[in-house]
Amino acid sequence: MNNFTLKIFAADRVFYQGLCSSLVIPTVDGQYGIMANHESMIIAVSIGMAGFTDGDGNRRSAVLSSGICKIEDNAVLVLVETAESPEEIDIRLAERDAAEANEALRNRDNVSDVKRAEAKMARAALRIRAKERSEID
Repeated sequence: MNNFTLKIFAADRVFYQGLCSSLVIPTVDGQYGIMANHESMIIAVSIGMAGFTDGDGNRRSAVLSSGICKIEDNAVLVLVETAESPEEIDIRLAERDAAEANEALRNRDNVSDVKRAEAKMARAALRIRAKERSEID
């Protein structure tokens, strides 16, 4: 199987660094698939679920915040604010974040507050879904 080097860096840590045979990342246009020897490009990453197969053939997933993805010379670099595996998600914290975002959306003081609350709500909802799915599997 053809592999490429994958690095997923969050603002506070290295989430993953190693070989990968396939990667699917969330973008503003939907899910985008990347395989070995992909053409060079830069892609905007949006809040969503990424999935990849590591060099040992294990399927892994990550909840990503927004960022960028650079593909060049059979290597992929994903830079995002946050990256979490479903196992790392604290469901109570995610539910609290969703409630806080919902309250902020009800108050609607200004446009920037609304945009920030909408992003927080989207991330919280995604984290809750990812955690619930991981407990089913």
